[in-house]
Amino acid sequence: MDKIPGIKVYAPATVANVAVGYDILGFAIFGPGDDIKVSQGTEPGLTISMIHNGYNKLPKDPLKNTAGVAALSVMEAIGKSDFPVNFEIIKNMPFASGMGSSAASAVAGAMGINEFFGNPLTKMELLPHAMKGEQVADGAYHADNVAPSLLGGITLIRSNEEHDVIKLPSPEGLYCCLIHPNIKILTADSREILSDKVDLNSFIKQTGNLGAFVASLYRLDLDLLERSLQDVVIEPQRAKLIPHFYDLKEIALSNKALGFSISGAGPSLFALCRNSLDAENVGKGIKAFLKENNIKSTVYISKINNEGAIKY
Repeated sequence: MDKIPGIKVYAPATVANVAVGYDILGFAIFGPGDDIKVSQGTEPGLTISMIHNGYNKLPKDPLKNTAGVAALSVMEAIGKSDFPVNFEIIKNMPFASGMGSSAASAVAGAMGINEFFGNPLTKMELLPHAMKGEQVADGAYHADNVAPSLLGGITLIRSNEEHDVIKLPSPEGLYCCLIHPNIKILTADSREILSDKVDLNSFIKQTGNLGAFVASLYRLDLDLLERSLQDVVIEPQRAKLIPHFYDLKEIALSNKALGFSISGAGPSLFALCRNSLDAENVGKGIKAFLKENNIKSTVYISKINNEGAIKY
């Protein structure tokens, strides 16, 4: 048996919900993400030999690891369950950050196996396998982070169960400023705080904003996008979990952000901007405010990443 050459894949960080699309919208950015080095192993099946920057928090057991579960699912689908494969995982973003850390691992796991064996599956066919991996992390079978990390761009999930995902247009020049404050919010806590009831007026406003947001992307209309990025359902409930949230939002909007809200379950925050200069100004203003209030933070400035997971 000829030895298969090793490869390396990258899956990017993502912003989920995008203010008006709770659990159904997401987009990918450049920069932070997860890398996996895939090589031929010595034992049948998948082995995870090393997890860099895992801080001993992530299991090497493939059956308990998000990347491992996604990879094993792909291996079974393509008839390679017993082939010896080794993973070396490099985590390049913080845990429980609201940046899609577990989703990036799951996507990289699925993508890594597919690339290693010569791409027998399309990216869209990899989606349910990556979703299985993500499910290990939070118990939910959903694609709001997985889909954009895998496919790139801005994605809309019509149905998780049917894996019905639509990749939306990304207007040229649209930039994201993603801010990660050094505070901890557990996804479980962030979900538990939400009411399971939405009043009719809020439902009408939110669905109007969601529809207009999607229309703004197809029309390349950033003025409409700006009017649409208003979350009247989730943000008001979760804002209390993030210190100084409304002060930070005011800073972002006063620096010409099109909109500002919570990324995923938080604590990361995002602003969409018309250009890189506005995004940089938003980041500087928010970082300075957080520093004044003794909160460390990391700022990422990025265009929308339309490619998603890649081999490199």
